[in-house]
Amino acid sequence: MGKHNEFGKEGEQIAVDYLQKKGYAIKYKNYRYLKAEVDIIASKDDVLIIVEVRSRSTDFFENIAETVTPKKIKLLVMAADHYVTDNNLDVEVRFDIITILKNKSKFELEHLESAFYHF
Repeated sequence: MGKHNEFGKEGEQIAVDYLQKKGYAIKYKNYRYLKAEVDIIASKDDVLIIVEVRSRSTDFFENIAETVTPKKIKLLVMAADHYVTDNNLDVEVRFDIITILKNKSKFELEHLESAFYHF
């Protein structure tokens, strides 16, 4: 596995640990549907939260959260819709982004709740 893949998995685990400490229940990690993958599906207060995790080891000029493209959003919405339908859920769905920036051995985590809306 490449170093960037290892760091991506490490970033996802940091996000899971963070969410659990905040009282979220983790329902699924790396949920796949067709060409879509959801990093984390969690729930809290009767809301299903679809979480995209973005990890970087260097500080880019662009905001990490802005790297979530309209195409990725479309895939996340499709996968979330499938998960809700497949599990016969009647819940509010929220889309969050968690960004993790690694500077040397220190991690900076930012949690953007309701980062985008589906239509």
